Amino acid sequence: MAIGSTSSAAKTPHPTWERWLVPSVADLIFVALLSVLVFTALSVRLLGDAGIGWHIRTGQFILSTHTIPRADPFSSTMVGQPWFAWEWLYDVLVGGLDTVAGLNGVVLFTALLIAVTFSWTFRLLLRRKTNLLLALILVLLAASAAMIHFLARPHVVSWLFTVAWFWILESSEESGREPESHSFATSAVKINNSRSLPWLLPTLMLVWVNLHGGFLVGFVLLAIYWISAVWQWFRFAGDRFDDVLQNIRAGKRARDLALVGFLSALATFLNPYGWSLHVHIYRYLSNRFLMDHIDEFQSPNFHGVAQKCFAGLLLLTLVALAARKRETGSVPASQFLVVMFAVYSGLYASRNIPVSSLLLILVIGPWLSSAVQTLSEAPAGRPWRTLVNRRIASSSSGVVPPPFLQRMQTIDRSLRGHLWPIAVTVLACWIAAHGGKFGAAPLIDAHFNGKRFPVEAVNYLEKQDVQGPVLTPDSWGGYLIYRLYPRTKVVVDDRHDLYGEEFLKSYLKMIHVEPGWEEFLRQHQAGCILVPRNSALANILLETNTWNSIYKDDVAVLFVPVLSASQLQNPSH
Repeated sequence: MAIGSTSSAAKTPHPTWERWLVPSVADLIFVALLSVLVFTALSVRLLGDAGIGWHIRTGQFILSTHTIPRADPFSSTMVGQPWFAWEWLYDVLVGGLDTVAGLNGVVLFTALLIAVTFSWTFRLLLRRKTNLLLALILVLLAASAAMIHFLARPHVVSWLFTVAWFWILESSEESGREPESHSFATSAVKINNSRSLPWLLPTLMLVWVNLHGGFLVGFVLLAIYWISAVWQWFRFAGDRFDDVLQNIRAGKRARDLALVGFLSALATFLNPYGWSLHVHIYRYLSNRFLMDHIDEFQSPNFHGVAQKCFAGLLLLTLVALAARKRETGSVPASQFLVVMFAVYSGLYASRNIPVSSLLLILVIGPWLSSAVQTLSEAPAGRPWRTLVNRRIASSSSGVVPPPFLQRMQTIDRSLRGHLWPIAVTVLACWIAAHGGKFGAAPLIDAHFNGKRFPVEAVNYLEKQDVQGPVLTPDSWGGYLIYRLYPRTKVVVDDRHDLYGEEFLKSYLKMIHVEPGWEEFLRQHQAGCILVPRNSALANILLETNTWNSIYKDDVAVLFVPVLSASQLQNPSH
């Protein structure tokens, strides 16, 4: 086939109806993720963390009282103590959704955030010149790694904001590297638009700081790109005309990013707690005891499937760095620092794996794509550097016809209708608002897993006149708040920044039945104790003469003080 015929075929416009009706690969990723997370058993998986319970009740408290809580309303032990509901805007969203559509609405909202994040990441990879197949593999690998935290919690919002932050900063820096010569008018508009994007960051930060504490990632990325701009400023301090232009651009970019960072920092003070929130977050994250004992802040255990996928991304990152270094001789400072930050944060705490995975694939995707293309064009025995030079020269002269994947990518980009994502989203919202049913068929059934949470035990608590407060593991506390508030309070839940180090030390001693474990029970009076059936605390309470078991199932055991047991109906065990 002649070269000219191949090129023209690749540029043949598709019929208008096809561009609007045929879904792109990014659309398919969105539809697949949303459908799997909403219409299958994975909807229950999204409710695998009880903390969403107190988030929902906090949002409903705000909506009903029109005030943001400043003291703890949920526990008996911290009643009246200062509490920072620092994710109040997310709480309002999920609280309103639960009121309208129940847990189905909360799960649908979470699934939408996840689907948008990964489908958009795929589009950004294509825009960053990653070939279609490799981009798809990387997104699937990152999504598999992120499944460790596919949970209905506000951290999912930070995934989307992190991708937006990276896109804005990287696009702005890339515009500084691009020449403004060929197609001057179009190129100038594109470059100016990219350079103006960072001025959106203070506005985004205003929203992010009221949604989730992950807004700190935004400042890390800002610092990385500012350091890169300063490095380029010093690097191009030469007498050559091109160096002078690059020096001027880098200096202006450094000043702009410094101002954007300052405005973004000011935006973080526009929260209900002002500067007190910053002090609180610092004390929380700098507390070594809390960081060493909260599960999600522990380093990943690479025996799990999600962690193994993250390990695979780390290995691909090493390969990509080596290929990039060998092909071009250098790695942009900003991208190298982003990779280092992503690797360190992912290895430091398992909760960081999703953000780390997204940042890694966004950086290494173009590097791997370029390396794969070079290898695919390699005849036997030709040196790597010669191949690189030959590919660059031939591609720039238009001699090499576009490969199959490049043609597929061109076709994929021309599909702009997004009809299917819109249709599936509207359908899912309609079903969620109608009790999860489409006609008589139940399609969405989001609920807390009865094998993971004490669902039947709490049903018993609701029916019987069991006096609170309820002492339960912190991992169950949010579920009990969701089910029992405001009638009954809990002794402890997973708001570890509220309870503090000394309280949690005593709590852990009790829950692990270590010497002095009874001291916690004496200090914090509980009307009943609800613990996992085979836990150490359940076994020792069965041997005491001060607590009596009044309910038991495969998941949980419920204890009340001996004097209260005779007043309750004792069901069969």
